[in-house]
Amino acid sequence: MRPISIPANIQKHNQSKEVLQSGIAAIRAQLQKLYSPTPEVSIVIPAYNEAENILKTLSSLAASTTRKSVEIIVVNNNSKDETEALSTSAGATCITETTQGITPARNAGLRRATGKYVLNADADTIYPPDWVDRMLEPLHHDGTGMVYGTFSFLPTTGIPRPIFLAYEYVSDVSKWINKRFREEAVNIYGFNSAFRRTEGLAVDCFNHPPGTNEDGWLGVKLREKFRKKFCQVTHPTAIVWTTDRRIQLDGGLLIGIMKRVRRHASMLG
Repeated sequence: MRPISIPANIQKHNQSKEVLQSGIAAIRAQLQKLYSPTPEVSIVIPAYNEAENILKTLSSLAASTTRKSVEIIVVNNNSKDETEALSTSAGATCITETTQGITPARNAGLRRATGKYVLNADADTIYPPDWVDRMLEPLHHDGTGMVYGTFSFLPTTGIPRPIFLAYEYVSDVSKWINKRFREEAVNIYGFNSAFRRTEGLAVDCFNHPPGTNEDGWLGVKLREKFRKKFCQVTHPTAIVWTTDRRIQLDGGLLIGIMKRVRRHASMLG
């Protein structure tokens, strides 16, 4: 079952920049406990003008319960606000990628990473405490090449949280159809996926042909080169919470639902 309301362990990070700044020393201390100069895990976060959101993301990652050593890399993609300063103050490693765009930013983060595993995150998303371990568990099996997770929406436009459930359940059906009948790689999102660093580098990182997406195309390349499968993590404690601006890119909530219904109606019929 999907959550109707935002869990308390997520809501505590869903605070204003000013509130989180007042506790930035605690965030930095928690991230330092996770950090190692030879980490097992690299969490890469592209960021462009994310001063209002980045501390939410870093605060949530700092609360991770994993025992694995972790480095957090924020890729500042020409931000004009306080994204870099806030990231650095919170204890993350911040690098700059001057070529604008999500693909160059993700590539820069992957090339900078030193962990065995790379977890893709975004600067407008809040992560639960179990996220790191839940996402990496399938990669302990050699037959898995890339892992992708489940997400829910944080309302930012005044729409009550329960309304988003319809969209999320329709999206779940869409993902199931893609997995069974179409192309599972389109289910992979860059803010909630994981792979082995050496394998990602071996397939030319996130570079992709025109008309495709960097995250799903990476999955296709990994599958074809290494003959490994995808794995979706659906455990309820691994659900990540992202802002609803992705819905706005779909044209709004109702339009997004109708797009998915029409897309699959002929196949279901």
